[in-house]
Amino acid sequence: MARNPQSAGKLRPVDLARRHGLSPQAVRNYEDAGSLPPATRTAHGYRVYTPVHAAALRAFLALVPGHGHGAATSIMRAVNEGATEEAFRLVDEGHAQLLDDRRTLRAVERALRDLGPVATPEPGGIFIGPLAHQLGLRPATLRTWERAGLVVPRRDPRTGYRVYDDADVRDVRMAHQLRRGGYLLEQIAPLIAQVRAAGGLEPLEGALGDWHARLAARGRAMLRGAAELEAYLRERER
Repeated sequence: MARNPQSAGKLRPVDLARRHGLSPQAVRNYEDAGSLPPATRTAHGYRVYTPVHAAALRAFLALVPGHGHGAATSIMRAVNEGATEEAFRLVDEGHAQLLDDRRTLRAVERALRDLGPVATPEPGGIFIGPLAHQLGLRPATLRTWERAGLVVPRRDPRTGYRVYDDADVRDVRMAHQLRRGGYLLEQIAPLIAQVRAAGGLEPLEGALGDWHARLAARGRAMLRGAAELEAYLRERER
């Protein structure tokens, strides 16, 4: 009678796949991408996996939610190629990005808190000179922010002067707060875009709680990924 491959510590693609609700082809694809170490082959060319491969698959799947599919693949490929220091560097990059995202969220919250009520000082909008004067800025600064995509005022059809409406004033004031917080223009532009996409400050404020929850979930996912990666490293050392 033929022996069950699992009884000798040998696993087929389908054995790994079933444990994680995957298809056998997905397991083979992960191996081909380097997320799993190369499998041995039978005389007929069938792949044979081991508990080491099972640990690698667990580590890869645990890393994906926190680091993303591409980074998780790079981390596992580095480990499987023996470049553990590179794998640790990639893990550190993921944590650094999460920390930067947390700082960005705090900066947005501070900017919203300090912004206060937003209203157009004059009916129909305000020209660049008076707006710059109110904020203690130079008109050239507002033009620079416009070129960076932070604000896009309309033009008066008669004079061609820039006219800032409610949303424009809101965006300028938020950019002003973030610049005072040390953020670069290229960092501010996507935040202003989020305000616009949310439909204003009030909807964005309501989304901050969800933003916090997503960051917390990502942090916990990174912890789970690190635990499974450590388990895989121990399995490889046996």
